[in-house]
Amino acid sequence: MASARFYVDADLTCSEPVTLPEAVAHHAVRVLRLRHGAEITIFNGRGGEFAGHLRLDGKHARAMLDRYDAVERESPLRVTLIQAWVASDKLELIVEKAVELGVDGVVLVPSARSVVQLDGPRSDRRVHRLREIVVAACCQCGRNRLPDVRAASTLPQGLESALARDGRGLILDPHAAGSAAPELPSTTHRVALAVGPEGGFDETERGLALRLGYDPIRLGPRVLRTETAGLAGVVALQVRLGDMS
Repeated sequence: MASARFYVDADLTCSEPVTLPEAVAHHAVRVLRLRHGAEITIFNGRGGEFAGHLRLDGKHARAMLDRYDAVERESPLRVTLIQAWVASDKLELIVEKAVELGVDGVVLVPSARSVVQLDGPRSDRRVHRLREIVVAACCQCGRNRLPDVRAASTLPQGLESALARDGRGLILDPHAAGSAAPELPSTTHRVALAVGPEGGFDETERGLALRLGYDPIRLGPRVLRTETAGLAGVVALQVRLGDMS
């Protein structure tokens, strides 16, 4: 059985005990009911992971790091998922599964048809919660680097920033010609994939994306829900250019 994995945001060194943060210690001891000496894996999001064991001393929970493994589980294809704001339960599902599928980052954008419209403080709280989802997903799936989650103040800002970083942009459009496998060169390493809200991007938003250089793609003849479409698009790209081929 694989050892339990925990994220600790700290500099880590073999043979030095690391005090587990309160939330991590609670999960290890109270939720997973790990005992003194249990084998565990610790990662700090900066690449690689440490194998170690749990040390319990009264109220303190520490990890003794025995050895370092530089293993990387990142996809060679860096996908940035641009997701329009949707209801929190759907958004948490999207982010969790996108992390498992290997996305490099998630950019949240407002859209005319989004039923969720958040101001600054509420947006910050939602992003904070989604970053917790990212950590939990990385613990589960074995990733040792944390994908970034951020919110753009406007749709143009989100589209432009992702495209400037990733070079090739795709926008999901159920009415577009073509398929989920556009003619992308085999040397493509970065893609920005834009997904609308429940009702999709409106004509103005689609036109904006096209002017910025995004190519429309469709995922077959069926209209997918927003929480399905982005994930299906990521899988299609990973199969063609990533580590699912």
